[in-house]
Amino acid sequence: MDLYILRHGEAGKRLAAGSKDSERPLTVTGEEEVMEIAGALADLGVKLDFVAASPLARARQTAEIVVKKLKIKKGKFELWDELKPEGSRVALYSKLARFKPEDSVMVVGHEPYLSSLVRDLAFDGQGDGRIVLKKAGLAKVGVTSLRPRAKGELRWLLTPRHMKRMVA
Repeated sequence: MDLYILRHGEAGKRLAAGSKDSERPLTVTGEEEVMEIAGALADLGVKLDFVAASPLARARQTAEIVVKKLKIKKGKFELWDELKPEGSRVALYSKLARFKPEDSVMVVGHEPYLSSLVRDLAFDGQGDGRIVLKKAGLAKVGVTSLRPRAKGELRWLLTPRHMKRMVA
């Protein structure tokens, strides 16, 4: 399976005391950046079979932009609690295991969870190498196994600036 791992775009700061982190929306800049990333994916011919996102506002909005731009079919987009910052990796792998090896799936979420996910899949969680996904950054991992152990190969890791240059 090709697994595209996208970090949400730039989000606003918490403005009021008592406001919830989960409700922070994308900024205008964040929306524009994600639209450019989604456009770059379309220009590169990326086809997605399914998109899953954290239910937190900024990740949900990011995914909705991608879904619209890439014309993802109705019913092929879900919000998964497993993609919240405190989400269960084991439960995430269980959900991903329902897809076929030839499927292309995107997950949209948060740091440091997503960088940890890339490291876990691509490097078996070994070593002290650090992977950082910038806001609206994207990784592609070729998942070779989810059971008994999640394994894959890092195909690419791109910042928003790289994506823009690839299609400019």
